[in-house]
Amino acid sequence: MINLEKLQKQSGIIGNSDAIKQVLEMIAQVGNVDISVLITGESGVGKEMVAKALHSVSRRSNLKLVTVNCGAIPVGIIESELFGHKKGSFTSAETDRKGYFESAHKGTIFLDEIGETPLETQVKLLRVLESGEYMRVGDSKTLYSDVRVIAATNKDLAESVKKGDFRQDLYYRLKTVTIHVPALRNRLEDLALLVERFALEFTRNNDIVYRGFMPEAIRLMKQYEWPGNVRELKNFVERIIVLEKGERITQAMVEKHLEQVLPILGMNTNLPIALQHSPEQAERELILRQILILRQDVEDIKRHISKGMASQNSEIQYLPPAVKKDDIVNTDNNLIINEAIGDFKLEDIEREAIVRTLKFYNNSRRHAAKSLGMSERTLYRKITEFGLDPKIKRK
Repeated sequence: MINLEKLQKQSGIIGNSDAIKQVLEMIAQVGNVDISVLITGESGVGKEMVAKALHSVSRRSNLKLVTVNCGAIPVGIIESELFGHKKGSFTSAETDRKGYFESAHKGTIFLDEIGETPLETQVKLLRVLESGEYMRVGDSKTLYSDVRVIAATNKDLAESVKKGDFRQDLYYRLKTVTIHVPALRNRLEDLALLVERFALEFTRNNDIVYRGFMPEAIRLMKQYEWPGNVRELKNFVERIIVLEKGERITQAMVEKHLEQVLPILGMNTNLPIALQHSPEQAERELILRQILILRQDVEDIKRHISKGMASQNSEIQYLPPAVKKDDIVNTDNNLIINEAIGDFKLEDIEREAIVRTLKFYNNSRRHAAKSLGMSERTLYRKITEFGLDPKIKRK
């Protein structure tokens, strides 16, 4: 059995989120099996790193990993690049040339952005996948390549099949095993680790003094959706370190540089809180919104229960003791009256929400985590952080 911690260290895949743990587990499961793998995910999430990790734990790890960006090769020469060509097969073919499949013999070939390949090329790719056979352009001799194929795409290939842009038989042949790499916005708990790694590598390689990122700066960065994913984050970290001349990165610096990026992308609405809010105000508003969602969910459940059970206190028993029912007003979309602001801490609200949600769900962590909109792993960490009973049993 492959050690996941060792695999993560060797592959350079950063993160402790459940989503990344699932990716690592899939790599460990199928890495040593000689089977084609399709890696899916948005542009910039790190699909190539997953391909390299698969190769590193395979039986072919001591041989070549040949990477091919199918989207970067012009349509007219893609077959020549993949399968090679015979001398004289076209004007500039002055000698015989090996293709990528021939070069990758006995090793692994990584076909990045396979959704960009033309239909006529897809037919030949399918033949290689099924039998290992192919022919050079302009040649009639059949060649054989013993190669493991790993493909990646940021497209919805099922939709491409429906549109007739991608062959159905090739799609089903590729998707025997699929590994989905999550977008950065779906694993923001990993953002601090990614920032630290990128910053350390960049400053070390460029002999720049690194003074770190302030916690408030990281919190503000978590409010941005990062449409370019990990690649965009890496570029942002490097740019802000250079432009701020190695100073410790503050919330104000991040705000300034994000404001420069958002208008270019036309994504001013990506932040759930206005950038001019302080991190404390932003976090407070986010938590209050989450409590409102929680309150609505609990009320829905109570309405179902109340059909068979009458309870005079069912309306307010789940509310934090410091907040009375009459204190909650909906006329201006506020959860707590203005006079109460400043008399509580975010930690108190979060702790109360967790305690009461666990109680409501009879200490079922799975249901409580789902209701609170967090992973079970995060809920376990919060239980420990707030000093709650670590021996709470599942329902």
